[in-house]
Amino acid sequence: MARKIEIHQVDAFTRTRFTGNPAGVVLNADGLADAEMLAIARELNNADTAFILQPDGPEHDMRARFFTPRAEVGFVGHATVAAHYVLSHAGGSARRRQRSRAGIVDIEVRGDGEDRRIAVRQSCPPIGRELNDRERLAVLDALALASDDLDTRCPLKIVGAAGTRLMVGVRGPEQLKNLKPDFTRLTTLSAQVGAAGYFVFTLAAHVEGCLTESRMFCPALGIPEDPVSGNAHGLLGAYLAHHELIAREGPRTSFSGAQGHYVGRPGRVDVELELRDRSIDGVWIIGQAVSIFQTELTL
Repeated sequence: MARKIEIHQVDAFTRTRFTGNPAGVVLNADGLADAEMLAIARELNNADTAFILQPDGPEHDMRARFFTPRAEVGFVGHATVAAHYVLSHAGGSARRRQRSRAGIVDIEVRGDGEDRRIAVRQSCPPIGRELNDRERLAVLDALALASDDLDTRCPLKIVGAAGTRLMVGVRGPEQLKNLKPDFTRLTTLSAQVGAAGYFVFTLAAHVEGCLTESRMFCPALGIPEDPVSGNAHGLLGAYLAHHELIAREGPRTSFSGAQGHYVGRPGRVDVELELRDRSIDGVWIIGQAVSIFQTELTL
Protein backbone atom coordinates (compact mmCIF):
# COMPACT_ATOMS: atom_id res chain seq x y z
CA MET A 1 0.00 0.00 0.00
CA ALA A 2 1.29 3.46 -0.91
CA ARG A 3 2.16 5.75 1.99
CA LYS A 4 2.27 9.55 1.92
CA ILE A 5 4.54 11.65 4.09
CA GLU A 6 4.67 15.42 4.41
CA ILE A 7 8.08 17.05 4.03
CA HIS A 8 9.09 20.61 4.95
CA GLN A 9 12.27 22.56 4.38
CA VAL A 10 12.79 25.18 7.09
CA ASP A 11 15.51 27.72 7.91
CA ALA A 12 15.94 27.93 11.71
CA PHE A 13 17.26 30.75 13.89
CA THR A 14 16.25 33.37 11.33
CA ARG A 15 13.22 35.09 9.79
CA THR A 16 14.93 35.66 6.44
CA ARG A 17 14.83 32.90 3.84
CA PHE A 18 18.11 31.26 2.80
CA THR A 19 19.88 32.31 6.01
CA GLY A 20 20.16 30.64 9.42
CA ASN A 21 20.49 26.86 9.60
CA PRO A 22 18.45 24.72 7.16
CA ALA A 23 16.70 21.56 8.31
CA GLY A 24 14.32 19.01 6.88
CA VAL A 25 11.14 18.12 8.78
CA VAL A 26 9.20 14.95 7.98
CA LEU A 27 5.74 14.60 9.52
CA ASN A 28 3.70 11.39 10.02
CA ALA A 29 6.89 9.36 9.89
CA ASP A 30 5.68 6.42 12.03
CA GLY A 31 5.55 3.96 9.16
CA LEU A 32 9.08 4.63 7.95
CA ALA A 33 11.86 2.11 8.47
CA ASP A 34 15.27 3.29 9.64
CA ALA A 35 16.73 2.76 6.18
CA GLU A 36 13.96 4.88 4.65
CA MET A 37 14.59 7.72 7.11
CA LEU A 38 18.29 7.66 6.30
CA ALA A 39 17.56 7.62 2.56
CA ILE A 40 15.21 10.61 2.85
CA ALA A 41 17.76 12.54 4.93
CA ARG A 42 20.42 11.75 2.36
CA GLU A 43 18.14 12.92 -0.47
CA LEU A 44 17.23 16.20 1.29
CA ASN A 45 20.96 16.63 1.99
CA ASN A 46 20.58 18.98 4.95
CA ALA A 47 22.98 18.67 7.83
CA ASP A 48 20.02 17.27 9.80
CA THR A 49 16.44 16.14 9.22
CA ALA A 50 13.84 15.65 11.96
CA PHE A 51 11.29 12.82 11.69
CA ILE A 52 8.18 13.36 13.82
CA LEU A 53 6.40 10.35 15.31
CA GLN A 54 3.55 9.60 17.70
CA PRO A 55 4.34 9.20 21.44
CA ASP A 56 5.01 5.73 22.80
CA GLY A 57 4.59 6.53 26.51
CA PRO A 58 2.65 8.79 28.89
CA GLU A 59 5.59 11.03 29.84
CA HIS A 60 5.84 12.79 26.45
CA ASP A 61 3.55 14.18 23.72
CA MET A 62 5.57 13.24 20.64
CA ARG A 63 8.80 11.68 19.46
CA ALA A 64 11.50 12.98 17.15
CA ARG A 65 14.32 11.14 15.44
CA PHE A 66 17.20 13.01 13.81
CA PHE A 67 19.24 11.86 10.83
CA THR A 68 22.22 13.37 9.08
CA PRO A 69 22.89 12.12 5.53
CA ARG A 70 25.22 9.57 7.16
CA ALA A 71 23.68 8.40 10.45
CA GLU A 72 21.11 8.88 13.20
CA VAL A 73 22.01 11.31 16.00
CA GLY A 74 20.49 11.78 19.44
CA PHE A 75 19.27 15.38 19.37
CA VAL A 76 19.56 18.44 17.11
CA GLY A 77 18.60 21.91 18.34
CA HIS A 78 17.97 23.72 15.05
CA ALA A 79 15.99 20.79 13.62
CA THR A 80 13.85 20.78 16.79
CA VAL A 81 13.15 24.49 16.35
CA ALA A 82 12.28 23.84 12.69
CA ALA A 83 9.99 20.92 13.55
CA HIS A 84 7.99 22.81 16.15
CA TYR A 85 7.73 25.83 13.90
CA VAL A 86 6.02 23.53 11.39
CA LEU A 87 3.83 21.83 14.02
CA SER A 88 2.72 25.18 15.46
CA HIS A 89 1.24 26.18 12.09
CA ALA A 90 -1.72 23.95 12.93
CA GLY A 91 -2.20 25.57 16.34
CA GLY A 92 -2.87 23.27 19.26
CA SER A 93 -0.93 23.25 22.49
CA ALA A 94 1.75 25.90 23.01
CA ARG A 95 3.68 23.39 25.14
CA ARG A 96 4.91 19.93 24.26
CA ARG A 97 7.28 17.31 25.62
CA GLN A 98 9.49 15.75 22.98
CA ARG A 99 11.34 12.46 23.38
CA SER A 100 14.37 11.54 21.31
CA ARG A 101 17.30 9.21 21.77
CA ALA A 102 18.95 11.87 23.95
CA GLY A 103 15.99 12.09 26.35
CA ILE A 104 13.00 14.37 26.89
CA VAL A 105 12.99 18.14 26.33
CA ASP A 106 10.25 20.68 27.00
CA ILE A 107 9.08 22.88 24.13
CA GLU A 108 7.24 26.20 24.30
CA VAL A 109 5.78 28.20 21.41
CA ARG A 110 6.11 31.85 22.39
CA GLY A 111 4.07 34.44 20.53
CA ASP A 112 1.79 34.13 17.50
CA GLY A 113 1.97 34.33 13.74
CA GLU A 114 5.08 34.27 11.65
CA ASP A 115 7.14 35.96 14.36
CA ARG A 116 6.51 33.24 16.95
CA ARG A 117 9.58 31.83 18.69
CA ILE A 118 10.30 28.21 19.57
CA ALA A 119 11.90 27.65 22.98
CA VAL A 120 13.60 24.35 23.87
CA ARG A 121 14.51 23.57 27.48
CA GLN A 122 17.44 21.30 28.32
CA SER A 123 19.13 20.38 31.56
CA CYS A 124 22.31 22.25 32.42
CA PRO A 125 25.30 20.72 30.61
CA PRO A 126 28.40 19.75 32.59
CA ILE A 127 31.48 21.97 32.48
CA GLY A 128 34.38 19.70 31.64
CA ARG A 129 38.13 19.95 31.85
CA GLU A 130 40.46 22.69 30.64
CA LEU A 131 42.95 21.76 27.94
CA ASN A 132 46.57 21.42 28.95
CA ASP A 133 49.22 23.61 27.31
CA ARG A 134 50.16 21.05 24.67
CA GLU A 135 46.56 20.49 23.64
CA ARG A 136 45.81 24.22 23.67
CA LEU A 137 48.70 25.02 21.34
CA ALA A 138 47.74 22.21 18.97
CA VAL A 139 44.14 23.48 18.72
CA LEU A 140 45.26 27.07 18.20
CA ASP A 141 47.62 26.00 15.44
CA ALA A 142 44.82 24.02 13.72
CA LEU A 143 42.61 27.13 13.81
CA ALA A 144 45.42 29.51 12.72
CA LEU A 145 45.17 31.38 16.01
CA ALA A 146 47.95 32.78 18.20
CA SER A 147 47.87 32.88 21.99
CA ASP A 148 47.52 36.68 21.80
CA ASP A 149 44.25 36.21 19.88
CA LEU A 150 42.57 34.64 22.91
CA ASP A 151 40.33 36.39 25.42
CA THR A 152 42.24 35.89 28.65
CA ARG A 153 38.97 35.63 30.62
CA CYS A 154 38.00 32.49 28.72
CA PRO A 155 39.92 29.26 29.38
CA LEU A 156 39.71 26.58 26.69
CA LYS A 157 37.29 24.12 28.27
CA ILE A 158 35.21 21.21 27.05
CA VAL A 159 31.49 21.60 27.76
CA GLY A 160 28.65 19.11 27.37
CA ALA A 161 27.95 15.42 27.81
CA ALA A 162 26.75 13.52 24.74
CA GLY A 163 27.59 16.36 22.34
CA THR A 164 30.79 17.97 23.59
CA ARG A 165 32.23 21.23 22.29
CA LEU A 166 35.49 22.99 23.06
CA MET A 167 34.86 26.64 23.99
CA VAL A 168 37.46 28.98 22.47
CA GLY A 169 37.07 32.65 23.40
CA VAL A 170 38.82 35.19 21.15
CA ARG A 171 39.31 38.94 21.47
CA GLY A 172 37.01 40.12 18.69
CA PRO A 173 35.34 39.65 15.30
CA GLU A 174 38.65 40.16 13.50
CA GLN A 175 39.95 36.92 15.01
CA LEU A 176 36.75 35.14 13.90
CA LYS A 177 37.08 36.48 10.37
CA ASN A 178 40.71 35.39 10.06
CA LEU A 179 40.22 31.79 11.21
CA LYS A 180 41.67 29.23 8.79
CA PRO A 181 40.65 25.86 10.19
CA ASP A 182 42.61 22.78 9.18
CA PHE A 183 39.76 20.29 9.15
CA THR A 184 41.95 17.20 8.95
CA ARG A 185 43.92 18.23 12.04
CA LEU A 186 40.77 19.29 13.90
CA THR A 187 39.23 15.87 13.22
CA THR A 188 42.30 14.16 14.66
CA LEU A 189 42.34 16.47 17.67
CA SER A 190 38.66 15.77 18.39
CA ALA A 191 39.55 12.16 19.16
CA GLN A 192 42.59 13.17 21.18
CA VAL A 193 41.04 15.86 23.41
CA GLY A 194 37.49 14.47 23.60
CA ALA A 195 35.58 17.31 21.95
CA ALA A 196 33.37 16.62 18.94
CA GLY A 197 33.53 20.25 17.79
CA TYR A 198 35.07 23.67 18.34
CA PHE A 199 32.92 26.69 19.24
CA VAL A 200 34.96 29.86 18.70
CA PHE A 201 33.27 32.97 20.11
CA THR A 202 33.88 36.57 21.09
CA LEU A 203 32.23 38.70 23.77
CA ALA A 204 32.99 41.79 21.64
CA ALA A 205 30.26 41.16 19.06
CA HIS A 206 29.59 43.78 16.39
CA VAL A 207 26.04 42.55 15.80
CA GLU A 208 23.35 44.77 17.30
CA GLY A 209 21.55 43.23 20.28
CA CYS A 210 23.97 40.33 20.60
CA LEU A 211 26.40 39.65 23.44
CA THR A 212 28.40 37.11 21.43
CA GLU A 213 29.41 36.32 17.87
CA SER A 214 30.73 32.90 16.94
CA ARG A 215 31.75 30.24 14.47
CA MET A 216 31.65 26.45 14.95
CA PHE A 217 33.61 23.65 13.30
CA CYS A 218 32.68 19.97 13.64
CA PRO A 219 34.61 18.10 10.93
CA ALA A 220 34.67 14.93 13.06
CA LEU A 221 30.86 14.87 12.69
CA GLY A 222 31.00 15.56 8.95
CA ILE A 223 30.15 19.28 9.41
CA PRO A 224 33.11 21.49 8.44
CA GLU A 225 31.33 24.67 9.61
CA ASP A 226 27.88 24.71 11.19
CA PRO A 227 25.98 27.89 10.20
CA VAL A 228 24.00 28.44 13.45
CA SER A 229 24.03 26.03 16.39
CA GLY A 230 21.38 26.17 19.10
CA ASN A 231 22.97 23.39 21.16
CA ALA A 232 26.36 25.10 21.23
CA HIS A 233 24.81 28.39 22.34
CA GLY A 234 23.22 26.54 25.25
CA LEU A 235 26.65 25.15 26.16
CA LEU A 236 28.07 28.66 25.83
CA GLY A 237 25.46 30.01 28.24
CA ALA A 238 26.44 27.49 30.90
CA TYR A 239 30.14 28.26 30.29
CA LEU A 240 29.66 32.04 30.58
CA ALA A 241 27.64 31.68 33.78
CA HIS A 242 30.22 29.31 35.26
CA HIS A 243 32.98 31.86 34.65
CA GLU A 244 30.79 34.81 35.73
CA LEU A 245 30.99 36.42 32.31
CA ILE A 246 27.26 37.10 32.08
CA ALA A 247 25.19 39.25 34.42
CA ARG A 248 22.79 37.39 36.70
CA GLU A 249 19.35 38.98 36.80
CA GLY A 250 17.20 37.28 39.43
CA PRO A 251 15.90 33.76 38.68
CA ARG A 252 16.62 34.08 34.94
CA THR A 253 19.25 35.70 32.81
CA SER A 254 19.49 35.84 29.04
CA PHE A 255 21.62 36.86 26.09
CA SER A 256 21.62 36.60 22.31
CA GLY A 257 24.33 35.19 20.08
CA ALA A 258 25.02 35.77 16.39
CA GLN A 259 26.46 33.10 14.10
CA GLY A 260 26.60 32.24 10.41
CA HIS A 261 27.81 35.56 8.99
CA TYR A 262 31.06 34.07 7.68
CA VAL A 263 29.27 31.39 5.64
CA GLY A 264 26.60 33.70 4.23
CA ARG A 265 23.81 32.35 6.49
CA PRO A 266 23.51 34.81 9.38
CA GLY A 267 21.28 33.79 12.27
CA ARG A 268 20.56 34.51 15.91
CA VAL A 269 20.04 32.30 18.96
CA ASP A 270 18.48 33.59 22.18
CA VAL A 271 19.52 31.81 25.38
CA GLU A 272 17.81 31.90 28.78
CA LEU A 273 19.32 30.40 31.92
CA GLU A 274 17.18 29.34 34.87
CA LEU A 275 19.19 30.17 37.99
CA ARG A 276 18.98 28.95 41.56
CA ASP A 277 21.54 30.44 43.95
CA ARG A 278 24.85 29.77 42.15
CA SER A 279 23.63 26.85 40.07
CA ILE A 280 21.77 26.56 36.75
CA ASP A 281 18.51 24.60 36.76
CA GLY A 282 17.92 24.66 33.02
CA VAL A 283 18.94 26.18 29.71
CA TRP A 284 16.45 27.46 27.12
CA ILE A 285 17.50 27.68 23.46
CA ILE A 286 15.13 30.02 21.60
CA GLY A 287 14.81 30.84 17.93
CA GLN A 288 12.56 31.86 15.10
CA ALA A 289 12.21 30.08 11.77
CA VAL A 290 10.92 30.53 8.23
CA SER A 291 9.42 28.01 5.81
CA ILE A 292 11.14 27.41 2.46
CA PHE A 293 8.90 24.78 0.89
CA GLN A 294 6.44 21.98 1.63
CA THR A 295 5.86 18.87 -0.42
CA GLU A 296 4.37 15.39 -0.22
CA LEU A 297 6.21 12.17 -0.98
CA THR A 298 4.51 8.91 -1.88
CA LEU A 299 6.39 5.72 -0.95
